[in-house]
Amino acid sequence: MAELPQCPQCASEYTYENGILFICPECAHEWSLEDTSAAEADNTRTIHDANGNALADGDTVSVIKDLKVKGSSLVVKVGTKVKNIRLVEGDHDIDCRIDGIGPMKLKSVFVKKA
Repeated sequence: MAELPQCPQCASEYTYENGILFICPECAHEWSLEDTSAAEADNTRTIHDANGNALADGDTVSVIKDLKVKGSSLVVKVGTKVKNIRLVEGDHDIDCRIDGIGPMKLKSVFVKKA
């Protein structure tokens, strides 16, 4: 049996083939073989915001959901602008500094590009 590629979104090994597309049952991500080969050739990880826009170091983003700050009673409110972000590896893929709160790590799914 031919070995199927892992999901590029969540790295699940339980993918299956449906016509010309590969489908991940865990995150419902669909991609084609051309997408897989292009991603392997590029070998750089792109981080996208909640709307699917690619993010880069130095971008300004806006928070789309109230976020509680762990270990504190502070809350990052909807619409808070975060300037000069840095992209890092890991679950929380944005490293930034928020005025009035200080240094934080954010998930890219909770921000949109400003």
